[in-house]
Parts: sequence; C-alpha cells; structure tokens
Amino acid sequence: MHFHRTLPRFSLSPVLRTLAVLPLVVAASVATAQQDPSGFPLDSVGYLNEELPRMEAAIAAKDRSFFHGAMVRTVQFSERWGFKVTANPDLAAYPMCTAAVMDYAVVGMCRLAPSEDCEPGLAARFDANVKRCREVAARK
Repeated sequence: MHFHRTLPRFSLSPVLRTLAVLPLVVAASVATAQQDPSGFPLDSVGYLNEELPRMEAAIAAKDRSFFHGAMVRTVQFSERWGFKVTANPDLAAYPMCTAAVMDYAVVGMCRLAPSEDCEPGLAARFDANVKRCREVAARK
C-alpha cells in the first residue's frame, strides 16, 4: 500500500507543472499576436545578424547538422510573426524581410553542398532581400 500513497504525488506533479505553465504560454501567445508589424523589419534584421555569422561558420566547418537547428529557429521566428503557416497581411509591406528569413537556411545549405536542386539565382536574390530588409529596418 505504500506504493499507492506515492503514486498520486508523482502523477499530480506533472499536471500541476503543466497548469502552472499554461498561463505563461497563453500570455506569450497573446503578446505575440499583438506585435506591431512596423517592428518586423528590425526584428528580421536582428535575427539574420545573429544567424548569418553562425551559418558562415557552419559552412566553413562543413557542419551539416547546424542547418537542422537553423530551420527550427527559422520556423519559430516565422511562427512568432505569423508568416509561415498562415499569412499575416500586416507584413505584406515587408516581403523582402520574409523572403530573406525563409531563404537563409536554404541558401546556406546550397553553399555548403551545391547541387542541381539549388535554384540558380537564389543566393543573389537572398543577398538583395537582406540588403533591402536592412534598409527598411534602418528607416524604422
């Protein structure tokens, strides 16, 4: 019977932890939904400024594993702003930033291991989008 007394304590603990975290998750999603779209270019540039040197280091080290994490971070960033799974019409004014964020990991993979699957012109378009996104962010 001793086992019976300890079982509820262990089974309740994860439930209580989940319930304690739930308000934080809800608050974070509400805060995310209310982001000012005019801050998107600056946030995109900050994201890219952090990611691009890491990508360059991964390419130099021939580290393919970096790109799995890069894709996860890109999806998280895009979900935070709502332009990956669903279109966020408030970001329509910043297509250069959404394209730069979404293309960065693909461009890095193509630079690491060029193949016929890599779209010609993608790297040049990516560079142009990063430049234009930085210009828009500088004006904000």
